[in-house]
Amino acid sequence: MFVMLMHLFTALLITLTLGLVPAQAKTIRVLALGDSLTAGLGVDSQDAFPEQLERGLRAAGHDVEVLNAGVSGDTAAQGAARLEWALSDGVDAVIVELGANDALRGLPPAQAEAALRNILETLKARNIPVLMSGMRAPPNLGTDYAARFDAMYPSLAQEYGVLLDPFFLEGVAADPALNQPDGLHPTKDGVAKIVDRILPQVKVLLRQVKG
Repeated sequence: MFVMLMHLFTALLITLTLGLVPAQAKTIRVLALGDSLTAGLGVDSQDAFPEQLERGLRAAGHDVEVLNAGVSGDTAAQGAARLEWALSDGVDAVIVELGANDALRGLPPAQAEAALRNILETLKARNIPVLMSGMRAPPNLGTDYAARFDAMYPSLAQEYGVLLDPFFLEGVAADPALNQPDGLHPTKDGVAKIVDRILPQVKVLLRQVKG
């Protein structure tokens, strides 16, 4: 009888102990879907936007992995075409940075808008939180084009209820000290400035993941 009671007591103690041990937190996986600005064209891989963002978030105490799904030269439609593949490894949240190449090529804003809508529809169906980062059309395309292009980001963000970063290159565009010689792609320091500015919104995105 004594031995049986000891076994029962031990089993109860183990059960209570296991119940007090918190479950290990899962690393949040954030997909950065974009073009060369995300991919890190012209900078070392460790200085690209996803990598600098991951370091910034980890320094702030977040257990996060930021996946670099940037492809140089991609239009919004090309980004949309590879979204399913990019999501295949399991993703908890997505940062969308697309449209710059559409504007640089003078493609119809409606084309980019349709592609971004496709991306947002796909992520909404999967209940994946989104932070969409906007672009601005080059002034040489005219005021009508710029008005239609620039307006699609806030319009889509409002329609789908996603977080919006109005302009990915805010504070960096047209600053020679923060851009490479091409005047289009940020340097390591330029990327760092983008990360510092966008970090608060990404933290909101992570809170959406945690529910």
